[in-house]
Amino acid sequence: MAEQRQRALSTSGQALYEILALEKGASHDEIKKSYRYVKCALQQNPDNPEAAEKFKEVNNAHAILTDQSKKNIYDKYGSLGLYVAEQFGEENVNTYFMLSSWWAKVMFLQILKCYKCICICNKQNCKCAKSLQSPPISSQRKALCWAVLEYIGR
Repeated sequence: MAEQRQRALSTSGQALYEILALEKGASHDEIKKSYRYVKCALQQNPDNPEAAEKFKEVNNAHAILTDQSKKNIYDKYGSLGLYVAEQFGEENVNTYFMLSSWWAKVMFLQILKCYKCICICNKQNCKCAKSLQSPPISSQRKALCWAVLEYIGR
């Protein structure tokens, strides 16, 4: 029974660089050179039972680090960012992480709280409702507004 290795999704973005024996933020040329070197070393040892699995990891690391969009996501968010890009699309990764931040959650809860006070409870003495109420309009101001509306309607 073969056990499949389970990996936690990292947020540091280091493992793919380590597979190719590179420092984080390596240039495109450095990635290509290191890929060729590691690939050649694996091909020189075909008897190694782990070589096939290592070769898959090397190819995966090379594919991600040579794609500029995926490399940027990986450098910023790690393998968790790549997983999010796979699930929601590369263009939505920044939005996902912004909306999953603590301050976005707090803001969402505050909006729900105000919605509850204004729309559901309809509390007149609620802080939210008071802040949204406009000051009373004088009868002269109402008459002026109606006159302007009638003039525009002609």
